[in-house]
Amino acid sequence: MAQPMPELPPLREVIRRHDLAARKSLGQNFLLDLNLTRRIARAAAPLDESSVIEIGPGPGGLTRALLLEGARHVTAIERDARCIAALDELAAAFPGRLAVVEGDALALDPASLAPAPRKIVANLPYNIATALLLRWLPGIAAYQSLTLMFQKEVAQRLVAEPRTKAYGRLAVMTQWRCEARMLFDIPPRAFVPAPKVTSTVVRLVPRPAPLGACRFADLERVVAAAFGQRRKMLRQSLKSLWPEPEPRLLAAGIAPTARAEELSVEQFCELARLGSDRDF
Repeated sequence: MAQPMPELPPLREVIRRHDLAARKSLGQNFLLDLNLTRRIARAAAPLDESSVIEIGPGPGGLTRALLLEGARHVTAIERDARCIAALDELAAAFPGRLAVVEGDALALDPASLAPAPRKIVANLPYNIATALLLRWLPGIAAYQSLTLMFQKEVAQRLVAEPRTKAYGRLAVMTQWRCEARMLFDIPPRAFVPAPKVTSTVVRLVPRPAPLGACRFADLERVVAAAFGQRRKMLRQSLKSLWPEPEPRLLAAGIAPTARAEELSVEQFCELARLGSDRDF
């Protein structure tokens, strides 16, 4: 349920007062339009029954929206020390509902910072968005959902289907554990500074069970090898894992002449299941 707006200064004033010019080295592009940030927050609803974790809040645009849209409690992880004072001011405006954690999201386990049930809602920095998602996937069952903003090209790769150009490692690893859906685009002009690409909000919902029974590390190795030479037949591209891939391919019901983009997620899982650490 949306909450009444406390007296808050405009975000541009917060940025000016705390000298928060976006830094390219941190992948920062601030989204200041409250209509858009509240739309993202509503896409993650309901928010009043879960702990919400935000990555890279910056000056707090999306953080405000999450709190205004009724988030019971938000844990905001921010690497940029310049932003902490601004976020602390926001925490004071919403007593007991915002905790600010200064740290690198790549080095932290978000699930350890907030009690279940949990959701992640974030405008992810472009330069670490994929790395963060891949880091979270093995423990994705710790979350009810993830509502995340990516570069549109990355979002298309997340939801891509077999036999399409965008289908690859990211699609297989994500869809193995999650149902992924693109929600809406946000144009470059909405950000400060404006990036050169369109952004897309994606909703990921963990599956009750993975699409196939295999270990994350085994699937990751098979998928990386297969798509590392995606134009080659699997009997050739998988030689980096096994000197003779054909018996394993045939055991998995896969034609040795198939290429990586032709396989379903379930077929990759079966191929990974037939391997083990000592086989790689």
